[in-house]
Order: sequence, then structure tokens, then C-alpha cells
Amino acid sequence: MAETIWWKSGTVYQVYPRSFQDSNGDGVGDLKGITDRLDYLAWLGVDAVWISPFYPSPMADFGYDVSDYCGVDPLFGSLADFDLLVAEAHRRKLKVILDFVPNHSSIEHPWFAQSRASRENPKRDWYIWREPGPDGGPPNNWLSNFGGPAWTRDPATGQYYYHAFLPEQPDLNWRNPAVREAMHEALRFWLERGVDGFRVDVIWHLIKDEGLRDNPPNPGFLPDQAGVNRFEQVYSCDRPEVLDVIAGIRGVLKGYGERVLIGEIYLPIERLVAYYGPELNGADLPFNFQLIQTPWKADAVATLVDEYEAALPEGGWPNWVLGNHDQPRIADRVGEAQARIAAMLLLTLRGTPTLYYGDEIGLAHVPISPDRVRDPWERNEPGHGRDPERTPMQWSDAPQAGFSTADPWLPLSADWVRRNVDEMRDDPGSILTLYRRLLGLRRDHAALSIGGYRRLDLPEGLAGSVFAYERVEGDDTVRILLNFEAEARAVPLEPGRLWSVALSTHAGRTGAREKGTLRLAPNEGVLLLPISA
Repeated sequence: MAETIWWKSGTVYQVYPRSFQDSNGDGVGDLKGITDRLDYLAWLGVDAVWISPFYPSPMADFGYDVSDYCGVDPLFGSLADFDLLVAEAHRRKLKVILDFVPNHSSIEHPWFAQSRASRENPKRDWYIWREPGPDGGPPNNWLSNFGGPAWTRDPATGQYYYHAFLPEQPDLNWRNPAVREAMHEALRFWLERGVDGFRVDVIWHLIKDEGLRDNPPNPGFLPDQAGVNRFEQVYSCDRPEVLDVIAGIRGVLKGYGERVLIGEIYLPIERLVAYYGPELNGADLPFNFQLIQTPWKADAVATLVDEYEAALPEGGWPNWVLGNHDQPRIADRVGEAQARIAAMLLLTLRGTPTLYYGDEIGLAHVPISPDRVRDPWERNEPGHGRDPERTPMQWSDAPQAGFSTADPWLPLSADWVRRNVDEMRDDPGSILTLYRRLLGLRRDHAALSIGGYRRLDLPEGLAGSVFAYERVEGDDTVRILLNFEAEARAVPLEPGRLWSVALSTHAGRTGAREKGTLRLAPNEGVLLLPISA
């Protein structure tokens, strides 16, 4: 275990800084608030904290429109607050991972101000500018991921600039070596301050087709999908040249020891695994979001795991994600009972798991009234808003759930008085206790943190309901049985072999001995340890 790279054996916990802890009473979370809650993360048992953007920003997309890559927005504090956070995290043996947003800057970034000043400006080619199409409209048919065209005309120079997201987020031109070096310098700025790695936003978007060809129509487009899905994005992203860009970023991190490079990638498995790069010179962890997109059925999840394991390049380390700041909460997607199964699945599959803040207390969908909508995507395309998964963390039954002394920027869940950390931390049957015990078992058992994975065969009729697998490292074996159904299931065990229940999603069963047939209660998952005869 001591020889294993930390990001392979560890777990990552994502913090959305606006919503974790407010330290100054303005209703918005901040860096000092995160520092104030580091003891909780250490108690919970995670190994690294990934912090969503806190850079200076006009907040058109809540920090994903960066106006300075080497600073802290006053809303979140100062560089001194950041340095303290890193020092205090490291003192507790917690790693710090930053969100890096290199695909696009803010429209208010000085680079873009210079770029749009004139066609002759030295920074003109730092962004993607093109002449209008033959009809005077956009240069091609590319659409924004947030709705509408991906091109905006600049009246002063008569050309269009490209933005994969909001018009306030112009895309940088990563084909320009000067852009690459400027971004590498920004990485070095934070590495010198002690950060342990980066999660790179929309990494598969960094390089666009050199000829800016039209994207082809998507024959599978459905009316309820986001407008951008009308076309297959084969030319606007996921270009082969992007691997060279990622290798350059990886090269910067290599100069600082064991730093981790995580890439946000929403692509099918066969394309996702390409981002490990030739000879594993790409992302250490191309984010695997497949659990978010796969039907919540035992056989579908088991098949997904097998396909992903088979597709990994030799030496590629897997990773799993159940939720983040862009996706509906896992408890909303699968229900409160199955959220426990999801927790056990996430923390026992082979690879590095990423937890999203609030999932450990079972936060689900928080309705947002029209007058409180903050997400620009929801305003552009109603029904696609991300506010419900960004609501404040709930710490106690104090006013504002202990998050702030002011009205929070987004509402709390209706059940916040009982769904909070203080209420759950000493309850042996709470989902928070389940998460903490699972994280503890990962630390105690090498099989769960770095061991191999083996799917177990089940009798016909059970595979559609129960997912069974083992994790093995040397003499350490852990068997996992997960019932995806709201009905009891009887799972046969090997004749004569005795097992101990190391943990159950249901209170009261832990420590029981099982042999012959194990009866799983509805929505129950168990971890079994073999008992020597």
C-alpha cells in the first residue's frame, strides 16, 4: 500500500465552493469555509479534495468563465486563503486538486480584450475567429452546448468568434503555441503553491477541426435532448490532435512529482479510454461517467463494468463517478434506498472513486422556483438546469443548516432539519455512517483499494437483480453482493465455505456469519470476508 501512488489507492471528494461552507455571511461558500470543514473530510475518510473553480470571474457560468487563471475571486477569498487551505489540507494528509478551465476564458479576460481589439492584434490568434459564412451568418453549423449558435459576431471587426458554451466564454485556440505556453505557466503557478493535481474541464474540446467543417446531422436526435445534440460533434471536439495537447499538460505535471491529471470527458467507452494517451502519456484518469448514463439495473451495470475493464489500456487505472455539479443527484436518479447500493458500488469497484459533496447525506433533487434559478443553461434551455445539484451542504439543524448566517444563494432541501451531518454522523443506520464505514474498509483492505476485480457468476434469474463480484489482493479477499431490486433475493454461496458480513447497507446485519445461501433483503448490499475453516 505504501508504494502505491496516492491517486490510485485514494478517494476524491468534489467540493462546489459556492455551496460547501460560507465563512463570511454573504450566503455564498468560500475558501475559508472549505478550510473550516477539512476536519470533517478527514473524519469522513477521503484522501483528496477537488475544488471547482474559484478564479476571478464575471460569473456568467459561475466561475467556468475565467478572467484570470492565477488568482482568486474576492467572492471566494484571497490567495492567502488558498495557501492556508492547502497547508491545512496537507497537515491532515489531504491532497488538493484544482479545477482547470483551459478550453475557454471569460470574455472579460485581458487576452480576449486584446484579441478582439483588431484583426492585427498579436493576440488575435489566441482565440478562434472566422469570416461570416456565404450568407453572412455563422461560419459553420456548430451549436453551443448551452443552446443556440456557437458563434457570435463581433461588430467592430466583422468576424465571428467561437464559443462551445456561452458567448461570454470564447474558446482559446490551442493550436497556437503561445496559448499552450501561457496555460502551462498558469499550471506551474498553482503547482508551485503546492496543489496535487488538476481536473481539466471539457478536455476533449481543446482542439477543433482545422478546417472547421460542418458537423453531420445526428440521426438519433430526440426532441427532449439539448439542442447541441442535433448534430454529431465530430469536428467541434474529440479530435486526434488533442492527445498531443494533453501530453504537453502531462509534461508540466511530471516536473512536480506525483501529481494527478484528471480529464472531464463525456464520450463512449471506446473513445474515453483513448485519453489515457499513447504509452499512458495522456490523462491519468479520464473521467468515467458511464454509471451516470447506464440504466440502474444489475445486469446493465455488471455489463458496463466488464466492458470498461476490457477496454482499459494495459496499465491504465480505472475510475468511477456517480455524480457531479452538472448531473442530477444520485439519490434523485435511483431513489433513497438504492442510493445506499450506489455508495457501496462506487467505493468497492476497482479504481479511483470520486464522491460529490452531499451525496454522503443522501441529498436528492431540490426544487428551484423560477425566481431563484441561477443557471444560465436553464435560462437558455428550460429543463436542463443544474441548480438542483448545486444546493448548499447541510451541516446541522441550525438556521440555514449551518451553511451560512445569511440566506443561501440556492435553497436548502425541504428536509434539511433531519438531513444534515450533525443529525446523521452518530446514527449507525444513516447513509453518512455507511459512506464513512465504506471509506474505512477501503483503507483497511488492500483488496478494495488496489486489488483486482472478478465478476461472479450467478444462477439464471438472479443476474438481472444482483450484481456479485470479488476484489482480491494477495491473501485479502472481499466479496460484494448488491441487490438492485426492492424484493429479497437468495444468493447461493459455495458449499462449506463460511463468510462474515463486514458491512451491510442495512443496519444490524454487520458481523453476522453466513454459509450456504445468503438472503439479501430488498435494496441490500453486503461486503463479505471469508472465514478460515
